[in-house]
Amino acid sequence: MKLHELYPFEHERKGRKRVGRGDGSGHGGTSCRGHKGQKSRSGGKVARWFEGGQMPLQRRLPKRGFKNPFRVEYAIVNLGSLLQKFEDKEEISIEDIYASGLVKKTLPVKILGEGEVRKAIKITAHKFSKSAKEKIEKAGGSITQLEG
Repeated sequence: MKLHELYPFEHERKGRKRVGRGDGSGHGGTSCRGHKGQKSRSGGKVARWFEGGQMPLQRRLPKRGFKNPFRVEYAIVNLGSLLQKFEDKEEISIEDIYASGLVKKTLPVKILGEGEVRKAIKITAHKFSKSAKEKIEKAGGSITQLEG
């Protein structure tokens, strides 16, 4: 005999609790729900956030700030890490940046000016900081700014 073959005898099995079937059942009358009130009635549930009439938490806390629905969030990449990743390339496209793993999501990319530019390089991205633009152009390179 195995563990999964164990089961209680027929006369030992418990039947399901049938409520509201008369006093003889032991669960008649109010069907174990007590007397009157919201929780005694069918469909009578109290919402999980209900606090017994006390002012609920979401109404007690003050409203603060503003969330701009038109805000564009950029994935940022520093010039230093970009040039370190693509040392031998002279032209870096947006697809290269996404494929390299420097940017996890496919968000628009902004290049920041941290790091040194030693050679002329052509970079394509959605946005550039002033310092990044200056460093690239000072080294003899060029930038291409994408829309979006």
